[in-house]
Amino acid sequence: MTASGPAPLRVLVVDDDAGARALHSRWVAATEGFAVVGAVASGGAALASVERGVDLVLLDMRLPDISGIEVLHRMHVAGVDRTDVLVVSSSRDQVTVRQALAAHPVGYLLKPFDREALQDRLRAYAVERRSRDDAHRDVPMGQGDVDRLLATGSVRVVTPARASGDTSEGALPKGVSATTLGRVVAALDPVVARSADEVAGATGTSRATARRYLDHLVATGAIDLAHRYGRRGRPQVLYRLTPAP
Repeated sequence: MTASGPAPLRVLVVDDDAGARALHSRWVAATEGFAVVGAVASGGAALASVERGVDLVLLDMRLPDISGIEVLHRMHVAGVDRTDVLVVSSSRDQVTVRQALAAHPVGYLLKPFDREALQDRLRAYAVERRSRDDAHRDVPMGQGDVDRLLATGSVRVVTPARASGDTSEGALPKGVSATTLGRVVAALDPVVARSADEVAGATGTSRATARRYLDHLVATGAIDLAHRYGRRGRPQVLYRLTPAP
């Protein structure tokens, strides 16, 4: 019997436009690690679905009954802590954008966007979510963890040296080389965030290879994610080293 992988993240698509609901649902369903559990056209239906349990809501701001801002507000009041929101909207006015971002969504995608833009954001979110879940999971501590806790007060001490040179080849995931990992870490900075393309150029690797190593570093907590939104609304995922404690 083979061990099954992690359960897919459950996604609710909320949009009053039937075409957009269908299209975004197809794109989400085609992304590995995600499953569409519902597609609704109103804020009221969205709130009812969230009560039944979802991991991520793709939320439009312009809905026929209540606004997306009101949905975010009611989710906050209800204390829905385990459900994240990715705003997908054509609303560009400062009031709407500021109000939405004040609710701390995992992103704000301006319509229209393409499949690649949505899937890039979903993959980045999946890494963020795994890292967050791991940080809150009560796992047994090894001797090294205990020693670091005694010495520093923190179990996770992330430095460039630890992320590259202090990790033996055998301890790394399949397909991750300690040498290449060291080059990727050296190309990053704790202050200036860099894109996967910039990291690929600095390390002489392909963008796909750079992304694989960056995803690994995000999952281990060695780097943080940031986002830059261009004029067409497509977000660019940026990476920077997590400052050592």
